[in-house]
Amino acid sequence: MTINLKKPLQIFYGTSPQTCPYLPEKYEKKIITEISGSYSNELNFKLTNAGFRRSHRTAYRPACNDCNACIPVRIDVSMYKPNRSLKRAKKAALDLVCIERPPIATREQFELFYTYQKIRHNDSDMAEMNFSEYRSMVEDTPVATCVYEFRDKNSLLIAASLTDKVKDGLSGIYKFFSPERAKHSLGSWIIDWHIEETIRLGLKYVYLGYWIKESPKMAYKSKFTGLQKLTNNTWKNFKD
Repeated sequence: MTINLKKPLQIFYGTSPQTCPYLPEKYEKKIITEISGSYSNELNFKLTNAGFRRSHRTAYRPACNDCNACIPVRIDVSMYKPNRSLKRAKKAALDLVCIERPPIATREQFELFYTYQKIRHNDSDMAEMNFSEYRSMVEDTPVATCVYEFRDKNSLLIAASLTDKVKDGLSGIYKFFSPERAKHSLGSWIIDWHIEETIRLGLKYVYLGYWIKESPKMAYKSKFTGLQKLTNNTWKNFKD
């Protein structure tokens, strides 16, 4: 696979099969490519638009032999209308204020990240990450990236999102929040906040990564109005 750029040809590599983290009875393969050089932001935009996800200095996309469950999705913010549950989440988060930080990891962030992983995703590899690995996830980026911190009235860190800024929108890389406020649907609210921020910036899309119908961890994304899916290299309305 190639992506047309004005600069040198981009090289893509295939990975060997590994157990799928979302559908354990299946095996996943990926195509990956390095993001580097002075045109990294342009490349990251093109890759994101083509359904890739960034991790550190690489971008990847599923390329499984017998499975196409991972569907790239994004929200067209001009078509978004929060439903009743999202309106409740917005109301519950009125006490939170966002502070945009550069991609520099802090111990405070890591402690919240670690707690979130142990309670919400204890069976994942990320639950075993140490501070050095977390710092690499945040700081090892060749593109325009920030950490959005969400704090309460006492300046306590309640939630955070590692987010890439691409030419036409925001791409959420990873978000986490205090499990003590899980009943407030903070995960969905963070997406809603990104939508509002995208509108404020005059951009078009919030990229959500992959939707997997059979995975409860991913299926929630389908409740957002304005959702689009990438099918045959074309973005279409999710319900089409």
